[in-house]
Amino acid sequence: MRILITGGGGFLGQKLASRLAGLGAVDNREISQIVLADVQEPAEVPSRVPVRAMVADISKPDDVARLFEQAPDLVFHLAAVVSGAAEADLDLGLRVNMAGTLNLLNAARQSAGSTGRAPMFIYASSVAVHGGEAPQTVVDGVELNPQSSYGTQKAIGELLLQDFSRRGLVDGRGLRLPTVTIRPGKANAAASSFMSSIFRDTLQGNAAVCPVSPDFPVWHTAPRTVVDNLIHATTIPADAFGPNRNLNLPGRTDTIGDMIAAMTRIAGPEAERRIRWQPDPAIEKIVMGWRGHFAPHKALSLGFSADRSFEDSVRFFLEDDIETPQGS
Repeated sequence: MRILITGGGGFLGQKLASRLAGLGAVDNREISQIVLADVQEPAEVPSRVPVRAMVADISKPDDVARLFEQAPDLVFHLAAVVSGAAEADLDLGLRVNMAGTLNLLNAARQSAGSTGRAPMFIYASSVAVHGGEAPQTVVDGVELNPQSSYGTQKAIGELLLQDFSRRGLVDGRGLRLPTVTIRPGKANAAASSFMSSIFRDTLQGNAAVCPVSPDFPVWHTAPRTVVDNLIHATTIPADAFGPNRNLNLPGRTDTIGDMIAAMTRIAGPEAERRIRWQPDPAIEKIVMGWRGHFAPHKALSLGFSADRSFEDSVRFFLEDDIETPQGS
């Protein structure tokens, strides 16, 4: 089995590649190659299966065609312009999140035509597709009503994935990710970036700013859990998804204050003292349009995993991702 991971240089792509490399197989099929694609060359992933890093811009059809020269059996489409950046630059978001996704789907379609088999296509969508008139607790089947350019672009990707799957051109599975925290590495342009920074940076001895109030509710999940769910999506029979190939992944709802309290219970009070509370109207405008409560019964019935507590997320970060200062 050949696997393509777009966004393969990002933290999630790297974690997914490492997990797949360790498994050596997906759904009882041996992995013959993993291709990591990103706009900058992805870091090397230790592996007992061949891993190839490729520089590619998914908004360019010729770059995408190169990714499909050796037809992948499985595509994990993680590449995206994140929420804050997509809101600040509409054209960039449209070019990558919308046109880039269509480029990948069209390449998968052409691959299916030449090989006679439709590749499985795992699409990392977002709960940002919900908002506006959606109920306070989002249930399965609620109409999409995004309140940001990023959410709109992800919703368009979902509709394309659905139609290509209906036509048998790909075997699509669209997964709406909750806010993923605690993300390792540096802050990015996502509006939700602070939801990792106030834990990651403070646990590493640095200051962080929280732009929302302690009572702001977050629908969130841990990186380990997201990787588990991405891989689990490959094991589900296509017909089990029913007429809608897109679903809300499990997560849990906690307020920012509850999450900080959980961090303090695990790591002590020092990290919390490094948080500065400073409202940011631009961030608030985006994240206040997101829903904080979900009832993902379909995903749970299909065996997707839910987090037990934010304490676990803190433990996972301390075990997997914390960076120690140089010289310490």
